[in-house]
Amino acid sequence: MTEHPGETVPAERSAPPGPSPAAGPGGGRDRRESDEIHGDLPPNLTQAILEATKQVATLLKAAGHPFALAGSVAVYAHGGPDNLQHDADFCILPEDAEAVAATLRKAGLEVYTPPEDWLIKAKCLGQDIDLIFELARQPVTRELLGRAEQLSVESVHMPVLAVTDLVASLLNAFTEHHCDFGAVLPIARALREKVDWARVRRECGSAPMPDAFLYLLERLQVIEPEENSHDGP
Repeated sequence: MTEHPGETVPAERSAPPGPSPAAGPGGGRDRRESDEIHGDLPPNLTQAILEATKQVATLLKAAGHPFALAGSVAVYAHGGPDNLQHDADFCILPEDAEAVAATLRKAGLEVYTPPEDWLIKAKCLGQDIDLIFELARQPVTRELLGRAEQLSVESVHMPVLAVTDLVASLLNAFTEHHCDFGAVLPIARALREKVDWARVRRECGSAPMPDAFLYLLERLQVIEPEENSHDGP
């Protein structure tokens, strides 16, 4: 600890020895200590994920595959949070999965089939790409893709899941074993003015976890309470 200016140690008593502060050459903080402090911070992958998204979307468009951007990058395209940390998600038709895989392999991308039976995976520019043909335990349909909006993602136009479909898919993915309200809450806040919440309630509200999340949004005044919802007898 640095002594106060002007403070002196009495001559008859010396300071007790103690552990030396971690210091590097020139008295600076030891680099290993600095690495330990900052090592747990996730890297900012936003730009890398966006570049991979654009490349895959361009390949799918050129080949004529029906698709729609989903997940966190779709949230970003609709004006939601832009701190992307995981992967890029695309919805494709179940019957088109093999053709999509062939298109990406032809372009030099690594494509593989994971243990999960509702998607295929690819690598693009070092980033993970999920090509989903079953969204929240429901097959992707032409009707779902037909409702997609053409939006610009970093100057590349592509179909993006309609915002109500996007939010409904996030709520329908809640289960007893995976129910991260904290991840979806800022998305609901950011997109609340664009979402048809009455439709979300119709499609999701009968399940306990989505219903609990909708009640949380009401209590936080993110959305208006549904008339007569959660009323007692």
